[in-house]
Amino acid sequence: MALTTENQLSPAQLALYKKARSANEIGNHGYVIQLMQSVLKEYPNFLDGRKLVRAAALAATQGKKSGMSLAGTTLGLTASSTLKKDPLAAIEIAEKTLQNDPKSVAANQLLFEACKKADMPETASFALETLVGANPSDTKVMHQLADHYISLGESDKAVAICNRILQVNPKDMEATKKGKDASAASTMKKGGWDDSAGGSGTKSFRDLIKDKDEAKKLEDKSKVVRTVEQISGQIADLYPQWEENQQHVDNSKRLASLYEQLFDVSIAEGQSPEDVESHLDSAIWYYGHTNSILNGGDPNLQRRYQDLTMKKTDRRISTLESWLETVEDKTHPEVLPYVDELNSLREQRAQTLLDVAKKRVDDNPTDLGLRFEYGDVLMKAGRFTDAIPELQKARQNPNVRLKAMNLLGQCFVEKGMNDLAASTFKSAASELLAMDNLKKEIVYKLAMVLEKMGKKEEYIESLKQIYEVDYGYLDVAQRVESSYGS
Repeated sequence: MALTTENQLSPAQLALYKKARSANEIGNHGYVIQLMQSVLKEYPNFLDGRKLVRAAALAATQGKKSGMSLAGTTLGLTASSTLKKDPLAAIEIAEKTLQNDPKSVAANQLLFEACKKADMPETASFALETLVGANPSDTKVMHQLADHYISLGESDKAVAICNRILQVNPKDMEATKKGKDASAASTMKKGGWDDSAGGSGTKSFRDLIKDKDEAKKLEDKSKVVRTVEQISGQIADLYPQWEENQQHVDNSKRLASLYEQLFDVSIAEGQSPEDVESHLDSAIWYYGHTNSILNGGDPNLQRRYQDLTMKKTDRRISTLESWLETVEDKTHPEVLPYVDELNSLREQRAQTLLDVAKKRVDDNPTDLGLRFEYGDVLMKAGRFTDAIPELQKARQNPNVRLKAMNLLGQCFVEKGMNDLAASTFKSAASELLAMDNLKKEIVYKLAMVLEKMGKKEEYIESLKQIYEVDYGYLDVAQRVESSYGS
């Protein structure tokens, strides 16, 4: 049975799946499980959906002890006959237990056997992978998973699990042999030996050498392209060195950078929200760790830590906003905690931005670029009086001068000082030769101020400057054309 993808779900079940994902992102784990029941009943081999349910169950039961023996005995008596007659029904029986006890050995073993009988090998793998994750020292289950991978021809995965067995028990000769055999099978598969004269006979030895040369060239060309797998491999190689000396600055900084790259690439590759957040959390932790080693002596490191922490808050705000848009009754008792969380995060974000921007200015009082950033944050927080002196200083920096004048003029507008606003906007516009986006914005703001001041001719002339180069800019065309009368 082929795996079901998201695109193959019916419109109704797809809508439920999307709701479940949103609910999982905000931590409403019980609702995720409830929504996904009908989806998995109709599409039992929808592995992404089953993974979502398991992630929700694991989060909901975190810290609780798994019910092993008694639950397993009861489950075995209930499901043994069903497994032989109807493996899909046995899968549903297993899932009922796994919703409340996702680490259950009996339920995951039942799911594994039922999925094998139902010709759902990938989902069968997932059942054993869940058990390995729940008990990373259980070599018996690891051997079972390795054998399953080998039966599917997934040699690389078998090698990886055998290596994990040997980490737990270096004297496990069966794992050593199994790993070597799987590694040899993987090498033959990657090298194309099964297609050579000894296999199907479609490729000669010379063809294989040529293929390898071409592959090498392609690999060299693509070295600048990083994938989740490549970055994860680099992290795995570096981690043992870091673990030996966790105060090593370069290794700590390198791990922070790699996890940040992994976060960005995992978004591009469409990894699960849980994986994306995990990579972001790791990047934040390693930047914070490195920063503490240096006692805050590296401003760039400190900035990366602060920026990523803010990004995490922004992602949570965005998730809550998106979910609340789908909720009609925002006063419902189950919804109110998320509304309160969103409001709290917004306040926390605004205050953090102010605190961080102020500290950067205090630490580097002569950096006019930081003055501009602080003025920008103050203005967005509605503190126009405080923003004005920061922006006035920032306009001495040629790199941000015009942007600072733009914000400065807006501060004057907000304080009702229209004459100073008009003067500032005019000065900024005169320094811009081309009518680019920034100049359009400044000239438009100037026009709005002139209109408030009752200077109709200057107001229209300003708008005409934009009209001549960009007919579709905001409501400029309507304003200019209406000035000619009907």
